[in-house]
Amino acid sequence: MRAAILAPVAWRTPPRHYGPWEQVSSNIAEGLIKLGVDVTLFATGDSITAGALKFICKQGYEEDRSQDAKVLECLHISNLMEQAGDFDIIHNNFDFLPLTYTGLIKTPMITTIHGFSSPRIIPVYKKYNSRGHYVSISNADRSPELDYMATVYNGLDTNDFTFTETPDDYLVYFGRIHHDKGPAEAIEIAKKSKRKLLIAGIIQDENYWKEKVEPFLDDQIQYIGHAGPEKRNDLLGNATALLHPINFNEPFGMSVAESMLCGTPVIAFNRGSMPELIKQEKTGFLVNTVDEAVDAIDQLKSINRKDCFEWANSQFSKEKMAADYFELYKRILG
Repeated sequence: MRAAILAPVAWRTPPRHYGPWEQVSSNIAEGLIKLGVDVTLFATGDSITAGALKFICKQGYEEDRSQDAKVLECLHISNLMEQAGDFDIIHNNFDFLPLTYTGLIKTPMITTIHGFSSPRIIPVYKKYNSRGHYVSISNADRSPELDYMATVYNGLDTNDFTFTETPDDYLVYFGRIHHDKGPAEAIEIAKKSKRKLLIAGIIQDENYWKEKVEPFLDDQIQYIGHAGPEKRNDLLGNATALLHPINFNEPFGMSVAESMLCGTPVIAFNRGSMPELIKQEKTGFLVNTVDEAVDAIDQLKSINRKDCFEWANSQFSKEKMAADYFELYKRILG
């Protein structure tokens, strides 16, 4: 089977630090190669893969800001579509734009919907409902207006994470510095519980950072910058818990799975996919308010960190994800 995997071109695939869609695209590609699939990855020129690599730009537009994002996207998608006949199947991890080519090519395309940036993009998905072969990344992140083949949870390279039985005495916030992800709420939880908090992540909203995060930094609340793969394991594994007080319906939540892969339980606001990722009172706590999160911190002793590790390994490995997608490819190809 010859498969083309279409990744975004914002960051390298796999990313150096941030880039969740690029990370999943990489894990799909490398997982399928291990299953014997002939994979060509369409990504940035500095991307790393055991398969073939096709590219139209050396670096992503977030890493080389001299480039125009829309221009790169058009060149990148058309580069694949003009070679579509070379493949048995195309796996689109690049949102709705590639769907607009599907009436012009014969190769079937499966699309992983990594979340809806806005309800305004749904008309494109609706137009291609009958041929889109849509996959959701959680049952929570589905539009009632669309038809889905399956839900396939994002899978991580479990070898990147090691189990930590005895953590240090700090909480961690790991994610974008943006209202959606709730770093201000994490700070409030840490202050009320009188616990040390380490904050890691890229600053995505400069005003939010200046108003809601930076003024509260001190010995207790520390910002350590963005933590790439080399820091992530130690940072998450040595934490007593990951705080994930989100202010939006998160489609998946990579850091939640990553944390549990290290054995670290998660205290999350009960929104979006969180009830699918976290087993209540077994691998963490689903709460609705800052005060409930503070109460949950007192109950962390009841969590067996081994349960977190085993649950995440069984549900969120790249091997499981690749195998699930391979079965869907076979269904599509009959």
